[in-house]
Amino acid sequence: MATAISANKAELLAIADSVAKEKLIDKAIVIEAMEDAIQRAAKNRYGVENDIRAKLDPVSGDLRLWRVVEVVEQVDDYFKQVDLKGAQKLQKGAKVGDFIVDPLPPIEFGRIQAQASKQIIFQKVRDAERERQYDEFKDRVNEIITGVVKRVEFGHVVVDLGRAEGVIRRDQQIPREVVRVGDRVRSVVLNVRRENRGPQIFLSRAHPEFMKKLFAQEVPEIYDGIIEIKAAARDPGSRAKIGVISHDGSIDPVGACVGMKGSRVQAVVQEMQGEKIDIIPWSPDTATFVVNALQPANVSRVVIDEEEDRIEVVVPDDQLSLAIGRRGQNVRLASQLTGKAIDILTEADASEKRQKEFVERSEMFQNELDVDETLAQLLVAEGFGALEEVAYVEIEELATIEGFDEDLAQELQNRAQEALERREEANREERRALGVEDDLTTMPYLTEAMLVTLGKAGIKTLDDLADLATDELVEKKRAEPRRRGDDTPRKEPKGGILAEYGLSDEQGNEIIMAARAHWFADEEPAQAGEEDAIADSEQ
Repeated sequence: MATAISANKAELLAIADSVAKEKLIDKAIVIEAMEDAIQRAAKNRYGVENDIRAKLDPVSGDLRLWRVVEVVEQVDDYFKQVDLKGAQKLQKGAKVGDFIVDPLPPIEFGRIQAQASKQIIFQKVRDAERERQYDEFKDRVNEIITGVVKRVEFGHVVVDLGRAEGVIRRDQQIPREVVRVGDRVRSVVLNVRRENRGPQIFLSRAHPEFMKKLFAQEVPEIYDGIIEIKAAARDPGSRAKIGVISHDGSIDPVGACVGMKGSRVQAVVQEMQGEKIDIIPWSPDTATFVVNALQPANVSRVVIDEEEDRIEVVVPDDQLSLAIGRRGQNVRLASQLTGKAIDILTEADASEKRQKEFVERSEMFQNELDVDETLAQLLVAEGFGALEEVAYVEIEELATIEGFDEDLAQELQNRAQEALERREEANREERRALGVEDDLTTMPYLTEAMLVTLGKAGIKTLDDLADLATDELVEKKRAEPRRRGDDTPRKEPKGGILAEYGLSDEQGNEIIMAARAHWFADEEPAQAGEEDAIADSEQ
């Protein structure tokens, strides 16, 4: 009998060792799974109402089984409690309130119990294996990893990574690239997520980070931090751009990335299935970087609109198609690289636009200030484009315009202020006609013109305004870059209701919080009333 028990001990420990090594998990986790399986089998044998514990010694293989009971004066639960007299038989000196151990004899595993125990152990081991996989890969995001294609399902490529599986979704593959089962592929770890079916490892060969990591492998200066890739943009399988900068003045960042006879960049190009790569010197100056990003096109000048977060680029007529690129690829990649919306104009387009703006502003000044065409054009030529600029500029600045004096400057300023007041009154009347409540006029930053815009969008009360999120109120419109004069239909870019007024996110948040203030003001008297009622009832 002793031999049989010894054999069972050795067999349990051997199984624990084998599973731990095969699944690359801690042996203690396997032992714990076995103990849990034995506990459940014992509960089925002696009754699930019992509090049964099992302990398997990881060194000797000894298995102990016991029931925990509480010592009480009067027994209510005969499975988990025992009276003082019965407790004294189990453990001398036991007192009421103690928890004592009632040893149980070993159990024999039948077919059903053995199968159930096997499932419990498998589940515990599977959970531990999944946790190990997650811990191993969660810190490898943005790293390049090599695996073997295991299968292709619905266009998604499943990759065997050795100790886990990763997936390259269809939208993260290089277009027209053909992979077959058994092929070795390199990809970047894009994301690792915990899910019910185990950790999901998402890989990519189309993400700009994949290209950046490939360059880090091929260019030692990038790996060492001497050269830095500040920005990257890709049209996977076709073309890409990267912006690089050197932290060592003696090293040319573009030349280092290209390598001797193009060896370094060619290694990256081959891995990316022939994708053409433009390596561009990065610059902290936005205009300079935009000019570089639009290579190989030559740029005449750059106009940056900080409020709209857009850039207007003027190019010679013969450079237009080169700047835009095939199907807009060059300007699209430049826009992604710089993070700015870019409009491409020819010299003729820019001249026409300037002329149109000049005429519109001149006519506005003529009508609003009641001045002749010459004086209005003088104001526009000096850089004035809005009534506010005339109304609130220093008198000296107006008086210094050729042909102006202080009296004329003062008169123009007075007329501009009167015109603004007329606009404000007209907006106020329109706002009231729309049914926008007067309470909204107390909100910070909101003008009558803004309230009219809100009213047209159906925002007419404090509660309407308070229900908005900050981006719904002030988010700037984002449009795809396009050439000026391109009449191809496209969707109107989305933005906040007040996007045209250039309010910041901080200002938008302040407006919404001010609109919500009355919610909390209404709660305070109610809470005070409840507290008074509670106090009265206690008395």
